[in-house]
Amino acid sequence: MPSCSTIVVTYNSGESIVQCLQALAHEDCEIVVVDNASQDETVAKVESLGEGIPLQLLRISRNLGFAAGVNHGVRAATGDVLLILNPDAIAEPGAVSELMRCMEAQSASAAGGALLNAGGDPDRGFAFRRLPTLASLLCEVMLVNQLWPSNPINRRYRCLDADYSKVQPVEQPAGACLAITREAWEAVGGMDAQFAPVWFEDVELCKRLRNLGRKIVYCPAARFSHAGGHSVGKLSFRDRQVFWYANMLRYAGKHFPASNVLTLRAGITAGMLLRSLAALLGAMPKDVPRGKAIAAYREVIKAVWARSSQS
Repeated sequence: MPSCSTIVVTYNSGESIVQCLQALAHEDCEIVVVDNASQDETVAKVESLGEGIPLQLLRISRNLGFAAGVNHGVRAATGDVLLILNPDAIAEPGAVSELMRCMEAQSASAAGGALLNAGGDPDRGFAFRRLPTLASLLCEVMLVNQLWPSNPINRRYRCLDADYSKVQPVEQPAGACLAITREAWEAVGGMDAQFAPVWFEDVELCKRLRNLGRKIVYCPAARFSHAGGHSVGKLSFRDRQVFWYANMLRYAGKHFPASNVLTLRAGITAGMLLRSLAALLGAMPKDVPRGKAIAAYREVIKAVWARSSQS
């Protein structure tokens, strides 16, 4: 079996990193932890584990974002297969070895494992998806998916009707648990660090792999429990909105025709106006004051049109 390196990028991940690394200690896989200038106890916890768990800890002096952190870790890793794993993704016994076996058996360039929700079931709509289209993104930004989650575009995009018990080719496994051969990684040039600090970097990596005709598979026997959003949840509501939509537009700018990018930009603007109206009527996001919600939506509009002047 090819040699393996697991890349774990941390940012204020003290709540989850110990369990993640302890689970990886039982796998035959090099561990590389890249810390993106955490302000909590993450580094201290990793260093305390280092005595019993062989690992490399790479410390970055400022938060460069997830993609840049992964790229940094890959340069220090030695494995033939690179497993990108979130700190809140906890491998079940044998999960990493199973992922390696599945990739080899399927002659795949990349693979994702089964990310399990709190109930122990595969996280439908998240573990893997199809690559975004203009229609699927418009349904998201224009509140169609929120009002009609079972619409056919959303069901297809999120693969809600897929059989999660079967090995199968997929377009985009979640970056929370994404294995890729070093050869394929080098062929596409790694992650695009411009998708900073987070979101769409894993989608865009898979898009470039698919453009090269590379095979990506889902491996259900490789099971990882996944809490989700451990670092993202610490971002302000405003930052979550701006980073998500700005990187969505960056993805579109790289892979959609210019006319589609303009349509998406207009759709995001309309979606922010709809959300602002909903906030005025009392339908605010949970635990977000009306004024902060509307201000965040206004910042999104400014951000997406600022990108227009830069392109």
